[in-house]
Amino acid sequence: MGGSPSSKPANSKPKLGLRAWMGRVLLECDRAAVGFDADAVHDLRVALRRGRSLADGLMAIDPDSSWKDMKKAGKKLFQALGELRDMQVMQEWIEKLSDPSDPVAVKLLDHVHAREAECKQHAFKDLNQFDRKQWRQWTRSLPQRASRVRPGSVVYVHLALEKWIEAYDLHKRALRTRSQVALHELRIGLKRFRYTVENFLPRQHALWGGDLKELQDVLGEVHDLDVLWALAVEIEAFPDVESRSRWREKLNLERAKRIERYREKMVGRESLWRVWRAELPSGPQLRAAAMSRLRAWAGYLDPDFLHSQRVAELALLLYDGLKDAGLMRAGVAAEKQGAPNEEPDSRAVLQAAALMHEVGKAKGAENHQKTSYRMIRGLARPLGWNARELELAAVVARYHRGALPRFRGKTMQVLELADRTIAMELAGVLRLAKALDAHRGCNGNESENVPRIEVGLQDRFVLVRAAGYSAVERSAEDVAGARHLLEVVLRRPVLVRALRAAAEGGRSRPQRLKPIPGAGQVSQG
Repeated sequence: MGGSPSSKPANSKPKLGLRAWMGRVLLECDRAAVGFDADAVHDLRVALRRGRSLADGLMAIDPDSSWKDMKKAGKKLFQALGELRDMQVMQEWIEKLSDPSDPVAVKLLDHVHAREAECKQHAFKDLNQFDRKQWRQWTRSLPQRASRVRPGSVVYVHLALEKWIEAYDLHKRALRTRSQVALHELRIGLKRFRYTVENFLPRQHALWGGDLKELQDVLGEVHDLDVLWALAVEIEAFPDVESRSRWREKLNLERAKRIERYREKMVGRESLWRVWRAELPSGPQLRAAAMSRLRAWAGYLDPDFLHSQRVAELALLLYDGLKDAGLMRAGVAAEKQGAPNEEPDSRAVLQAAALMHEVGKAKGAENHQKTSYRMIRGLARPLGWNARELELAAVVARYHRGALPRFRGKTMQVLELADRTIAMELAGVLRLAKALDAHRGCNGNESENVPRIEVGLQDRFVLVRAAGYSAVERSAEDVAGARHLLEVVLRRPVLVRALRAAAEGGRSRPQRLKPIPGAGQVSQG
């Protein structure tokens, strides 16, 4: 149900955030248990709804099963209180819209009071079955997981855009069909967008919060009026045709006022839909936000995500160096980004695959490359990416280790023919980047924050110079094996050599590099 027509003003502005809302559920449980008065039931449902709504958003980033369990536990109690809240709201509307002597109102109130008493008995039973001990444990553990992505992050901006698109689609449907069901679904969509903004985007909430709450209340009251009419018809509350017409006219008038208020704000060139969308990402910003979303998801799953981030940096350095040397076919045909029918952005695919290549370790180290492949393919495609790119990233991650990809192999067949060559090239780059990072770790160079690589041609060879590399270390064998796939796809040998540093003034500093013929120097800042 929507907000009651006589909702009390809040004594103080509630503290926002997952921990606050989950903790408030426990407090409101105690208040509601005293007698299930209207305010206590409303406040408990609000706290449950907020916590579950937050979990719904965070589940898209953090795949931990506790989010789903928390949502399920909260849903059971939330629904148990639903009909009770409906009866309490109906009572307030009846008293507001009619005279106590109206026979229609008398019959409606008698029915509502009887149902309210029954609902309180059911609610008391369900409240006692609510596992408060488990909820208290989640109150400690889940906010800690949520804190890994800060409020205001582009990850949440990307999530808010998803909610905006869902709500806007419901808005268009409601205007087209004008049905009660469509308006109710629009209210739910707006509510989800509002909660995402309110709890994850403090700057946007400061600007939009008032309008979002008003719109939610307006549509909630429309729904309340629709439910009240349906209830009156169901229990045959009208003694005659005149009373039926009078109530129908009264409810329609109140309903029309609220729909017109919604249209004033949400239809036309100056609509709030346009205002909100202008503040959310598009184009290159949307692409960057989508990458941050994938990065956050991988960070929750990968047991050594710092390693994967370093591999991603090294992979991009290798890719840029090879491309500058004219050795990469991937991405040469088209550099466009974003639209579903455009060529994939190979560099972004490589970065995503490198960031996500070890998410499968969350389910066990054995053959984790295959698990990573399945998990990436199972992701919902992030806004700003096309389906080809996500499929490519999954295949590239699949071949970061283990068996070499075969052009006509089963896994490669999920790709378009043109994308198979791209996948093999990018997998070759990823394999070598992974080996180079493992080599840095073996040589005690993990503290070197800025990986440095120089790529170029020398005669018929591809020469890769990497900071910290040493051919006499045991790990050099892994580098030698990892370069094989890249040699196959480039059709020329790949040599890896050390990128020397010279001591200046008693301190070891990177030396000024001499250019390699046919190559561009690549650095990561």
